[in-house]
Amino acid sequence: MAQTEPNLDHDVSWFLLPSYWAKMVVALISFLCFANSYDGDFVFDDSEAIINNKVAGIVGRADLLCALFFLLSFLGYCKAFRENKEGHNFSIFWVLVSVILGAIAMLCKEQGITILGLNAVFDALVINKLNVLELIQKLLHKDKSLENAVLLRKGLLFRITLLMSGGASILYIRWRIMGTGPPAFTEVDNPASFADSLFVRAINYNYYYSLNAWLLLCPWWLCFDWSMGCIPLIKSVSDWRIIALAALWFCLIGLICQALCSEDSHKRRILTLGLGFLIIPFLPASNLFFRVGFVIAERVIYLPSIGYCILFTYGFSLLSKQAKKKKILAVAVLGILLINVMRCALRSSQWRSEEQLFRSALSVCPLNAKVHYNVGKNLADKGNQSAAIKYYREAVRLNPKYVHAMNNLGNILKERNELQEAEELLSLAVQIQPDFAAAWMNLGIVQNSLRRFEEAEQSYWTAIKHRKKYPDCYYNLGRLYADLNRHVDALNAWRNATVLKPEHSLAWNNMIILLDNTGNLAQAEAVGREALELIPNDHSLMFSLANVLGKSQKYKESEALFLKAIKANPNAASYHGNLAVLYHRWGNLDLAKKHYEVSLKLDPMAPGTKENYNLLRRKLEQLQKKGSA
Repeated sequence: MAQTEPNLDHDVSWFLLPSYWAKMVVALISFLCFANSYDGDFVFDDSEAIINNKVAGIVGRADLLCALFFLLSFLGYCKAFRENKEGHNFSIFWVLVSVILGAIAMLCKEQGITILGLNAVFDALVINKLNVLELIQKLLHKDKSLENAVLLRKGLLFRITLLMSGGASILYIRWRIMGTGPPAFTEVDNPASFADSLFVRAINYNYYYSLNAWLLLCPWWLCFDWSMGCIPLIKSVSDWRIIALAALWFCLIGLICQALCSEDSHKRRILTLGLGFLIIPFLPASNLFFRVGFVIAERVIYLPSIGYCILFTYGFSLLSKQAKKKKILAVAVLGILLINVMRCALRSSQWRSEEQLFRSALSVCPLNAKVHYNVGKNLADKGNQSAAIKYYREAVRLNPKYVHAMNNLGNILKERNELQEAEELLSLAVQIQPDFAAAWMNLGIVQNSLRRFEEAEQSYWTAIKHRKKYPDCYYNLGRLYADLNRHVDALNAWRNATVLKPEHSLAWNNMIILLDNTGNLAQAEAVGREALELIPNDHSLMFSLANVLGKSQKYKESEALFLKAIKANPNAASYHGNLAVLYHRWGNLDLAKKHYEVSLKLDPMAPGTKENYNLLRRKLEQLQKKGSA
């Protein structure tokens, strides 16, 4: 700011710190907020947004990059302003920096586009001290004096055009990389956007805005997902929640009027800057331009919080001017800071792992089926199937059309051999969503287990119809054909699985074993060698190929593969047992005896191993008798 204008530091002088101390305090508070989760896992949608993101997966955590790039470009503008109060000599350089950094952030996350917009706001309001109301009036009245306005005189129009052009270009590149089609959302993701009535949509969108504003003021009730009935729709003006909308717009309209009409130019620019930073970053999440896939998302208020902080600080400075007991005001502000630091640290710790994150949501949105589903999925991934079943059942109870919960519950019941209920759930899932390929495949597995082979085959082909590239389904189809002794069809299905997914170890193994069992040793050997070239460290493939080579009397090569497989998995009884059989055939009886004993120690009930071991012992006894005779 120009030195002749009021300075916020003078208004709250009892908080005034030297520059280096202020930076250290901010750094320390930030550290306290997030230090407990620096080594946290990627959780919830981080997998899709970061790990599986074609761009963000390369460069790392996208949210952190967005914040970093915004900070660098914003500080660049501040540097330009400090070094030259007119601002225009340095601004072109920092516009280009902003475009580049904003572009990188945009490739990672959707908030990148707002970086460019916020820099344009800062350029106009702080560097060029633009009077927005005056500009609007001149535009409306087509005032010729606009030609001499600051907008043109100081090159602001050129810089804003450069920002917009850069943003549009990079947005186009992002679309080319990530795909131009809009995501497909369902009613449970964003119920208001699917409402038939324009009134219901408008009133609920505004209610969502008020909830986001409340989370900025009081970020206490936070949830990783607010869909599936977490926030019931407002359907009439008699709903008491209408008060929240009125309060929001009362405050916003008051601030906008002050930002445009205040006689104090300093006040106008600060309020306009704060409102710009508050509103512009939120626009992509507002449902105004396109449907979004959430009701509320904590991430969309990251950047708007900058505007909130500007407005809060300015409001606080106005209060401090009028307050007689400033110490009470100072204690209140420090108390707010302390509470929010503690809350931030707590929320940060909840994002350390999926288990903590999902369980924290149970008390916030207990009616949200997705919360129960994710808790159940996390438990199932950890092997706690009994507890997972309880949460999956609750998810289905809360949302009887939740096909993903039905599919996962059906999977667990299938593994527990509760086939009847599993079939009922999976049949209902594909009835609700006929193109749900995973549910069709799992239904086929259940039908196969119930020996209803024709239905199982039809279910598998239906799954493949809806998902052309589905290697797991081809693998299960191959197992069905193998059970029906349709060996050629089984081999073709498994070959399709390996073409779609070359590292599909189970499909390769089943091909080798089937060819081995049907006496096609040469073909089995060829398939085994091909598989090991693609997956060289898979011990199960080494074991299967070693068996084939042993039957082909290629003992040395077979022995080497058996030993390599045992080194990778030393506790597999079958590996030791089959190596013992190889030595037994080869005539290396001492080594055969050693590996038979190791196999029986690992698995005393190993099929065939005890009989072979007894045969070997009798042969050794006979050899000893002959030797003694």
